[in-house]
Amino acid sequence: AASVFAGKVVRKDLVRKVKVGANVPIFVLEYLLGKYCATNDPAAIDAGLKVVNNTLSSNFVRPDEANKAQSMVKDKGKHTLIDKVQVRYVSDDDKHWAELKNFGHKFVHIPEHYLRQYDRLLMGGIWAQIDIRHQYDEGGSGKRSPFWIESLKPIQLATFDLDEYRACRGQFTTDEWIDLLIRTIGLEPYQFDRRQKIHYLVRLIPLTESNYNLVELGPRETGKSFGYQEFSPYTILLTGGTTVANLFVNLSTGRLGLVGNWDAIAFDEVADLQKMPKEVVTILKTYCESGTFARGKDTLSGMASISMFGNTNQPVDVMVRSSHLFMPMPDVIREDMAFLDRIHFYIPGWELPKMKLGFFTDHYGFVIDYLAEALRELRKHNFTELFDRFFTFGSHLKSRDVKAVRKTVSGLVKLIYPHGEISKDELAGLVQIAMEGRRRVKEQLKKMGAFEYHQTSFSFIDTETMEEQFVGVPEQGGRDMIAVDPLAPGSLYTASVDSQGKVGLYRLEVGCSPGTGKLKIAGGVEASMKESLQRAFAYLQGQKVKMGIGQQFDTTDFHVEAIDLLSSIFRAGTQAQRSVR
Repeated sequence: AASVFAGKVVRKDLVRKVKVGANVPIFVLEYLLGKYCATNDPAAIDAGLKVVNNTLSSNFVRPDEANKAQSMVKDKGKHTLIDKVQVRYVSDDDKHWAELKNFGHKFVHIPEHYLRQYDRLLMGGIWAQIDIRHQYDEGGSGKRSPFWIESLKPIQLATFDLDEYRACRGQFTTDEWIDLLIRTIGLEPYQFDRRQKIHYLVRLIPLTESNYNLVELGPRETGKSFGYQEFSPYTILLTGGTTVANLFVNLSTGRLGLVGNWDAIAFDEVADLQKMPKEVVTILKTYCESGTFARGKDTLSGMASISMFGNTNQPVDVMVRSSHLFMPMPDVIREDMAFLDRIHFYIPGWELPKMKLGFFTDHYGFVIDYLAEALRELRKHNFTELFDRFFTFGSHLKSRDVKAVRKTVSGLVKLIYPHGEISKDELAGLVQIAMEGRRRVKEQLKKMGAFEYHQTSFSFIDTETMEEQFVGVPEQGGRDMIAVDPLAPGSLYTASVDSQGKVGLYRLEVGCSPGTGKLKIAGGVEASMKESLQRAFAYLQGQKVKMGIGQQFDTTDFHVEAIDLLSSIFRAGTQAQRSVR
């Protein structure tokens, strides 16, 4: 990574050390660390860390120290600052003025050549290291200001070359690239299996895929919201409620809200949505479907993706048995099936471990701002049709399911295969992940009792071999529930479909003990199955002589249990339940 992406990687353990004592944007830290600590020499690193800390204490301006900083520039005549610079054109003065956010001054002179060199100054601004001087403004009419930018060096990436990024990706294997992305997040990849790594990357899909709807519910302290708090300057993390005017558009000013100004919007504690007006959820439902919303007389659109994170208070097996996996959601969403159906992917947060010190990496990862810029640039590209190269969708996937799977596959391709070189087997692996995440949503909708969602047997078909592959969700029992090993005598699997189209999957187990030829069915077996067992036993009893088992039959009692595999509940007696525990 250090040789291929020279100057674009940084040691993540140093970032953590400095971040603890400095409340500054992480990309500012990584810029300084890349400048002064780009070595493996411990002595040089210690010296560099001192320079970084001194630079932050003397040059980084806190917003509450704005007046002090302005006075310091006046007294010294010239000073170096680290601040966010935004440039705007003022027609009254026919002049470009720079605004220094933390410095607290909106009218700072800036040389015109910087605007041509760094166009992002005019598009939201950039963090930069600035030499600013104090000098009397001898200008004529119009606004005057004593502050002048003498030199400006961007800390955020000022330009980005996507072709170079893609070409460099080609020098890594897929596993190496995934590990580099995991280290960029700050985690050590060898602490996690491949499935967990992919789930960490799925969290980043909203940063690179427009209008993507993501949900993750799981235990606390698993780093759910990190990507929206520290990973990218183009995302915003909302804690607490919000309003229609703030999220969509302010009718009094006509100004577009958050969905028009950010790449991704995350709700950190999804339970806080309960505090928001009902109208917010109603409009959000429309926005999550089409990226458009109606306010006043106009229909407006936005490109922001929506992510919702929340905490679970029960083990997943309890939620699966007793309710559904959307239970931690607030009341305004929990039972709104139309809203939940718009979710493209549900990350199983319970599969990701709580953060501990051993999980954090001491190795190199991308400078955060560089990867954030790459993901933002890739938002302009579309890989949703890549699926059609090799596969077609199974019959159970409806239009929203297809859209969700396509967008997830596209996002993962942008993250893992931005150079576009992907084999059929690699694409099949991404399709499986995408279908599982979408099926998790549909399984919960089916549990809520809606007949229209009963078709959840998601599959994809290889257009070359016509082989169909089904994709399940582990916690629902839809995958690997029928063992591949030979069954013991007296055991078999059986399936059922009721009048409402709901599928049941059972394992029947028959045991024997000395007795007088009686059938003993364990408690908890439903009436229809009990009747079927009794009818089969009666047939066997009538044919025992022809089968040559009359004597054995009359001296044996038969014990039958029916195990419900889909809900992981034993429909059996108390003794059977104790044995399972």
